[in-house]
Amino acid sequence: MDPYAVLAAAAGRWGTIAGRLGPGSLERLAALLGEVRDGPRGEQPEEHRRHRAAYAAAELLARGLPDEFGDDPQGRFTLTAPPPGAGAQHATHQGFSTEDLAVLLLDGHRMVGPLLGPVRGRLLAAPALDPGTLRRAGTDPDAAGLIRLAGRGGAVQLPGFQFTAAARPRPVVTDVNAVLAADRDPWGAADWWLSPNAWLGVSPASLVGTPDEARLPETAGSLTDQE
Repeated sequence: MDPYAVLAAAAGRWGTIAGRLGPGSLERLAALLGEVRDGPRGEQPEEHRRHRAAYAAAELLARGLPDEFGDDPQGRFTLTAPPPGAGAQHATHQGFSTEDLAVLLLDGHRMVGPLLGPVRGRLLAAPALDPGTLRRAGTDPDAAGLIRLAGRGGAVQLPGFQFTAAARPRPVVTDVNAVLAADRDPWGAADWWLSPNAWLGVSPASLVGTPDEARLPETAGSLTDQE
């Protein structure tokens, strides 16, 4: 059995199995996933270490949840040499991957799976500022009305369209974020801003800083009026 398939399956079932693992097991699983995903790459011994961590993580799940993952015919996973480029993007299970399990445990949110995973990747790839950069510019990254997304390891990044060239929050953005309830659903708010909008003909973020930004509050309000 491919251990990466086991880890991918665990991501897909996380809502039902997470509460069945004790704190110690969760901590160990998170540490192993961190090594699989973020460990050093390049030289062959390092790739082997990442590969061994994946096997150890699958073993932990098989021991802790034998009814879910303990059906390996040999009772244990057989460690093999990692193929070239071994890492978190091996086997998938119903659209879930090892990376999705790492997101759940290390990044602290549920933007995973075949539907939300691509959205996560797209939003995190957009231009963004980190809290340190904002603080150096005199802007509070924790201020109300700002979208904050959790990246790798839970590192916070704030989509760049929210700020002026001087890293100051744009009033129209904070106003619209309040309408979108960005404090409760930052991913949904970011997706609204960065996706093409049928009414506007472009993404709302592309209108920020232009005369057409005046259309944004009404457009966002129309969205919430339909709910």
